[in-house]
Amino acid sequence: MRESSMRWAVRRAAVVAGAGILALGLGMSGAPVLAETLVLAAPGTPEGFDGDALRPQTQNVVTQVYEPLVRYGRTTDAQGRERLDSSVVEGHLAESWETSEDGKRWVFTLRQGIKSPHGNELTAADVAWSWNKSFAQKRTGNFIARVSNVSGVEEVSRYEVAFTLSAPSSIFLKALTLYVPGIYDSETVKQHATAEDPWGLTWLQENTAGFGAYHLAQLRPGEQAVFVYNENYFGEKPYFDRVIYRAVPSGASRVTLLKTGQVHWIDRPSVQQVVDLRDDASVKVLESQGRAIAGVRMNPKFAPFDDVRVRRAMNYAVDKDAIREAVFFGTGAFAKSLVPPFIEGYDDSAFVYDHDPDKAKALLAEAGYAEGFEVELLYSDLWWWLEPIAIQVADQLRAAGVTAKPTRITGSDMRSRGAPAVQDMPFFAFEDGPIVLDPVYAFYLMAHSKGVSNRAGYNNPQVDALIDEARKTLNAEDRLGMMREAQQLWLQDSPWLIAIYPSVFEAMAPDIVGWVPHSDDHERWIDLRRQ
Repeated sequence: MRESSMRWAVRRAAVVAGAGILALGLGMSGAPVLAETLVLAAPGTPEGFDGDALRPQTQNVVTQVYEPLVRYGRTTDAQGRERLDSSVVEGHLAESWETSEDGKRWVFTLRQGIKSPHGNELTAADVAWSWNKSFAQKRTGNFIARVSNVSGVEEVSRYEVAFTLSAPSSIFLKALTLYVPGIYDSETVKQHATAEDPWGLTWLQENTAGFGAYHLAQLRPGEQAVFVYNENYFGEKPYFDRVIYRAVPSGASRVTLLKTGQVHWIDRPSVQQVVDLRDDASVKVLESQGRAIAGVRMNPKFAPFDDVRVRRAMNYAVDKDAIREAVFFGTGAFAKSLVPPFIEGYDDSAFVYDHDPDKAKALLAEAGYAEGFEVELLYSDLWWWLEPIAIQVADQLRAAGVTAKPTRITGSDMRSRGAPAVQDMPFFAFEDGPIVLDPVYAFYLMAHSKGVSNRAGYNNPQVDALIDEARKTLNAEDRLGMMREAQQLWLQDSPWLIAIYPSVFEAMAPDIVGWVPHSDDHERWIDLRRQ
């Protein structure tokens, strides 16, 4: 046994016992056996377990509890690491499906015998109830339905469920790989529903009822949440019987706990932490190409950003090389489109915004701002990079005569002010990216006038029309051609100061293996094991 593995073997018992979760079972010889426990440190405990309500830490854990009808296939990259293969969609909770000739009706046949930890079998009624819940809430799941043209879901028989689409959808199957709309054990949730709360949302703030590999066993808000293996799970048994999700608000403290072996995994370390951890033999750090864009948005409803010359000038004024080095320590990739480079259909051929302060000043003068202008640059604490990128952008804009004042607001204010009904921030830093690995979804999410992540009110009817046509176009060549045109128009409109696709880093104990990057940037506990 390697020295590092020996240290972890000794530490393991201390970690589990220290968390008050010393779980004993009986082995074949009748001797007590310690359950395998994974301990994670995150900024806080989940503030709810409803995938339609994106509260802090919710998305991190609902992805472990609620599993989809279908999932991406998997492949192995050149380094021997397992990856998702977005070109392949295979059955999961559903074993097969059929579609009508016009592509507007899909009937899925569920696997029989799938049970929740509450003992109820998965049926078509659960799937229909779960989607109707998302329709009624009009939040994340309802957006997924809208973008994939789903207009209704109904039970056909006990194990058959039908999806009705308003038009053929090029992204429907890929949208079904998501954690939302989650597939709930509706019988259990309905036991806790009321006339005022017909979907049991209050109960779901502190409980789970899914068909996935794990379910919530204990919640102590602000301290820890404990998840345990669903003994009725239909798939392969995971390596870890339980997962302790500990609240550790300080990023520095999370790193210390990992380095001293008191936790096995920490939530989203910053790049600075990653740089420091890479040389530490007591920790393993892995990297994956990110799908989200770190940048600054300009709202064209507010002057001076209502003038495309100003928006283009701002892009010429920003030095992406300097930002990548200063903020991201040389990691990540340059963002030259809304579509991440690893998604089919990525096109950066219309990108022209290399660093050129003189051109920026000329465009500003042409737009009537020869002396520049002043503006607040809003940022929040939602991601570690927001403050340093706001400072870097403000510093660089001075060379073009623009005075940007970095101003911090709360994360909740940032989200609410960027909501479709508000959008009152002229200039702000944010991060968004597609969780469906498809260019049409990426553009509908962030560039369509009805996109929920179009937080700065970008509105180009021509781009909308291309997105809407591509959503119902099943011919791959045709739809990718529409997306190339949409990317070119979007770059010409220049509504964002796009900067970097940040890499995704995970920091873990050296004997943890099995991490497979997912499009929502959350690990799956069922993939993880000890070496």
